[in-house]
Amino acid sequence: MKDQAVTGHPGPKAVIIGRPISHARSPLIHGYWLDQLEIEGIYERREVMPGAVSATLRELQDAGYAGGNVTVPHKEEAFAACDDVTDRARIAGAVNTFWFEGGRLHGDNTDGTGFVAHLSETWPDWDCRPAEIRIIGAGGAARGLIAPLLDRNVKSISVSNRSRDRAEALCRDIGAVLPDAPLTILDWTHRGEHLETVDLLVNTTSMGMDGQPPLDIDLSTMRPSGIVADIVYAPLETPLLASANRLGLKTLDGLGMLLHQAVPGFERWFGRRPSVTPALRQHVFADLLGRH
Repeated sequence: MKDQAVTGHPGPKAVIIGRPISHARSPLIHGYWLDQLEIEGIYERREVMPGAVSATLRELQDAGYAGGNVTVPHKEEAFAACDDVTDRARIAGAVNTFWFEGGRLHGDNTDGTGFVAHLSETWPDWDCRPAEIRIIGAGGAARGLIAPLLDRNVKSISVSNRSRDRAEALCRDIGAVLPDAPLTILDWTHRGEHLETVDLLVNTTSMGMDGQPPLDIDLSTMRPSGIVADIVYAPLETPLLASANRLGLKTLDGLGMLLHQAVPGFERWFGRRPSVTPALRQHVFADLLGRH
């Protein structure tokens, strides 16, 4: 696997587009699987300017690419460029995985399924009874998580966002597709209240990421069996997760979601379903440590 464009390569080719793109770990993940499965494939990075996503995707189709991934800030633009999208992508309003089939551009959003796969692998009994979930944030990441979570044994999902208008838009848009979705809005000032009934709290914002302020929330009243999750993976232990660990709560980091969301795309482009293993996690974790 090489991390640059290769012309005339006989194997399937995939790519990740974004701006900036140097931070993307997807080439590390897919390159690992290509090597492990001995597939003569290519997975590249390509930096794309905003406004050029649709044209770039069509160029990739003409160049014989099987598909690829989309990272910030292009997920919504990629969604608009697709001929066909999955229900998950439609609910999220964003595409992170695309492929070409029958001359058409198809898009999916695998972030939520990746999150749920990681959650179920780490804490298999998390939804053994109807779960009450609190989601912090109302952006594309939050939208991507909700539909896969609602496929499980969920009692309710409360959404808290600094901008209430954005939380209302999220609930309205998802309600239009899933009319019976048990969604409620919690004012930002009340985001840390009534945690004694919450089974799963998920931070989908950038707060806690390197260079960003931490998420300010008091977890001391959360039920002892509760799970605190963060989709941030740099750092791997965010201030939110560190606080949960000090209180003895269960935690879920963002790295597992990154790994599991990559599985469906790889299978579609390269024809083999890869596995998320401890060795892969260590491989990517070592790169995170090296960059810090």
